[in-house]
Amino acid sequence: MKVNYLTHVPYEGLGALECALIRCGHGLARTRLYAGESLPDPDAVEGLIVMGGPMSIHDEDDCPWLVEEKRFVARVLERGVPVLGICLGAQLIAHALGARVYPNAEKEIGWFPVDRMPQAAPSALDGLPTRFTAFHWHGETFDLPAGAVHLASSAACPNQAFAWGRALALQFHLEVLPSGVADLCVFGAGDLDSGRYVQAPHAMLGEPARFEPVPAWSEEVVARLFGRGR
Repeated sequence: MKVNYLTHVPYEGLGALECALIRCGHGLARTRLYAGESLPDPDAVEGLIVMGGPMSIHDEDDCPWLVEEKRFVARVLERGVPVLGICLGAQLIAHALGARVYPNAEKEIGWFPVDRMPQAAPSALDGLPTRFTAFHWHGETFDLPAGAVHLASSAACPNQAFAWGRALALQFHLEVLPSGVADLCVFGAGDLDSGRYVQAPHAMLGEPARFEPVPAWSEEVVARLFGRGR
């Protein structure tokens, strides 16, 4: 399968998902929306990943490509092909399915526990522990779309993940590697004000063991959502 992936800023790429997709036998095609690249034909997409970014889905004046991206995501979802949304990508999926996206009560930035919901199985998250510590960097959240299955929650943000058809929306960052977190700490430094769920850069980067399960978890999700190629 060829998996198209959309990026919204140059410093948020696939991270561990890239190796996971290659190991599972999938081809990759990138669209850099921030650089003005054109979206592919939504009717030809076999699999889609929508990555994160610092903008809100409502920032169409500053990011006019959001208008076309929303239509594109909605069409791909309508076709029923596998779709993975990470952070902003999850919010775009929720929006495309008619759910509200709005500021969360708290910013959630750093490593915090995520609990899988007991009714979640079977899902693409089945290979992850029932409680795991994930990386977060977001100030907005979403309501669950009609027909969605609630998959995970955290203390700061109840709606951390949902499944809808063959789509998986993750508010947390499944894919992060140390270099990606370091870049976020530089380019997103303005987000690091005080807050109950906002960690300092040294806390986010100071425990390398936090990153150790990320590649295996990424591969588990990729294999369950997109399958393994021949």
